[in-house]
Amino acid sequence: MMNMRIRFACPECDKTNVGEGTSATEFRCVHCGHEIQLQGKSASLDCCSACGNIELYRKKDFPQWLGMGLLALACLLFYLFAIQYRYAIAWSILLGSAAIDGIIYYIVGDVVVCYRCGCEHRGIPSRTFDPHSLATAEKYRQERLRREKLRAESAKG
Repeated sequence: MMNMRIRFACPECDKTNVGEGTSATEFRCVHCGHEIQLQGKSASLDCCSACGNIELYRKKDFPQWLGMGLLALACLLFYLFAIQYRYAIAWSILLGSAAIDGIIYYIVGDVVVCYRCGCEHRGIPSRTFDPHSLATAEKYRQERLRREKLRAESAKG
């Protein structure tokens, strides 16, 4: 039996909530009290638990800012040692950071994310999902912009 953990934004107040469970449940936002019907399955993940969207992607469950920060630090150190003609140290830093990145890649698990609402699903088999697709992400970004524009127009008049 799957013990799925999800992290999602409340559709009412847009604050982050965390849920855990194995089947469809009612969930109340801890910030605003809005009731949300989670749509989980016990055997597999067919759709997003928060919004029901079927288009999901997988990514590494590692903070992107931290990975980019480590890469930037390695490049900066490489540059500083290279301009001092200490090429052995410079290349050791660069190749060492690549090795550390590879180790982190194999150690860190995956998370399944919904394109529409950004809900993160952890604790499920993720290899059945494709990696991030820019075309699909752009489709949902445009959908979100249209919704926001309609909401702004209806609030105006």
